[in-house]
Amino acid sequence: MDVVHAMKLYINKMVDDAGPGIKALLMDKETISIISIVYAQSDMLQKEVYLFEAIENYVPRQESLKFVKCIVFVRPTEKNITYLIRELKHPHFNNIISKTNINALAEVDEFEVVKDVQEFYADYLAINSHTFSLNVKSCYQNVHHWNPISFQRITQGIISILLSLNRCPLIRYQSSSEMAKRLAEQIRQTIAKENVLFDTNTSTESQPILLILDRKFDPITPLLNQWTYQAMLHELLTIANNRVSLANVPGVAKELKEIVLSQEQDEFYQKNLYLNYGEICSNIKCLMEDFQQKTQQQKKIETIADMKSFIETYPQFRKMSGTVTKHVTLIDEICRIVNASSLLEVSESEQELISTGNHSESLKRISKLISSDKIRNCDAIRLTLLYALTYQNNSNYDIRGLCRLLERRNMNPGDIKIINQLMEFCGLKQRTGGKGTTTTPEILTTEHVRAFTKKVIKGFRGVENIYTQHTPVIKDLIEDLYRCRLREILYPFLGSVQQRERPQEIIIFIIGGITYEESLTVYNLNRQLQGTKILLGGSIVHNSKSFLDEIRCACQYHSAETAEPTVMGSSSHHNSGNTGALASIINKIENL
Repeated sequence: MDVVHAMKLYINKMVDDAGPGIKALLMDKETISIISIVYAQSDMLQKEVYLFEAIENYVPRQESLKFVKCIVFVRPTEKNITYLIRELKHPHFNNIISKTNINALAEVDEFEVVKDVQEFYADYLAINSHTFSLNVKSCYQNVHHWNPISFQRITQGIISILLSLNRCPLIRYQSSSEMAKRLAEQIRQTIAKENVLFDTNTSTESQPILLILDRKFDPITPLLNQWTYQAMLHELLTIANNRVSLANVPGVAKELKEIVLSQEQDEFYQKNLYLNYGEICSNIKCLMEDFQQKTQQQKKIETIADMKSFIETYPQFRKMSGTVTKHVTLIDEICRIVNASSLLEVSESEQELISTGNHSESLKRISKLISSDKIRNCDAIRLTLLYALTYQNNSNYDIRGLCRLLERRNMNPGDIKIINQLMEFCGLKQRTGGKGTTTTPEILTTEHVRAFTKKVIKGFRGVENIYTQHTPVIKDLIEDLYRCRLREILYPFLGSVQQRERPQEIIIFIIGGITYEESLTVYNLNRQLQGTKILLGGSIVHNSKSFLDEIRCACQYHSAETAEPTVMGSSSHHNSGNTGALASIINKIENL
């Protein structure tokens, strides 16, 4: 179950099927990302693909370039079909296409230029061998319901994953999520409808398990600061389609305004992907020293033999130079943000907050940090959110006091409103169905945090790094599923068919997005759990900013439906015109 390998097989096949000679590749904005994340442009040039066009921007040429073979690789959408009707050559669709659309294409192919039409199930981003994303930014129309467009896209993406891996799984879902149940049912219906495509599953002795979850099951993980390389890059700088933008960083060279990160092309990145901050800094120092040594050797060209050696090693030397420059620039910017924003202190407080269960100490510590001008507003908000999620049912819960501290930072009440929105999205009432008891033990109430912490401490006994102690909830779920202990009342099978033996293959899909920390967890579990392969996917790969953006989007419609005028009780201070708005926000938070 290697999604990068599956993606490369499809791309290689479509290029090989076109035969030798000059080729052009016509794509849409989504398939451009799908291809570029696994192949560099130089790789495609080696396959004789010399021209790359976006179908949205494509203007048909007046002259006919009969010597160029055009490979069209697009999603089977109505808009793309319209574009294709305008210009036909050699289309490949990355998911199932309807017969109606094929007939529409055939009718306009007057000169019979279409050689063949194929479905290549490459409708997802292969982040790495065990992780995929569908790059859908917003799943929720409100807190409880699907955005219809996202629902269709995610259904298609999961079907594509299953077909590309040649798998027909048993489906389990999070019972507390209507969205998870609906997606599970839609996938089962699609499998039944396309039963011919799914009738070739003979690759494993037991059926794989597809477990569908809703991001509400663990809102803690996307809110935490990260300390492994890939996760830090995404949290602090944002990775989009394997690219990091440094356009807003002062003093950065023009060629480094956008940096491409590829595990396939970049050995340093591949080796340091999951290493922590200290190890990365040490390794970049070693890389620089090695590069400086090679630079000195290159200067000593005294004989013909030296010149020959230089010419032979120059491509590797130039590649190493690019690697050093790229990662020194990235790590330098990461270090600047960490130091300027006191992220070590913030992160230590986060870990203490979610793991110790000591309310008074946690409140005292984060209150001090929120009152400090050393930390960023976004970190002050995240500390408050973590406190609200962890201690909402504590008798001394003081979200009101923390909101007052946020207001003193001159934060807009609209920014503070995210606390209210988060609690609407995944607060205690959302997690319990309004019954006062959690429907799933994995939700991080105060009592669960204490039990969870014991597991964390046991798992990290002897580990001194206090900044990476947190373990995502998904680890417990996968281990329970692996040991056949995952409770069916909480994660039921869809349909009457059930599996009692240990699964050999597990596919986890999270509605509302995954994180790189969870990807690392799955990477480690794949190494630890012998005989079982695990694949993790989600609607998108989140950092804290994108996660909060998704919550804002989900709560816009929901808040409009449920909003009621609220009046705050007596207040001891503040005459600001924003006080009434803040009071309304606080009252809503306390009532959630």
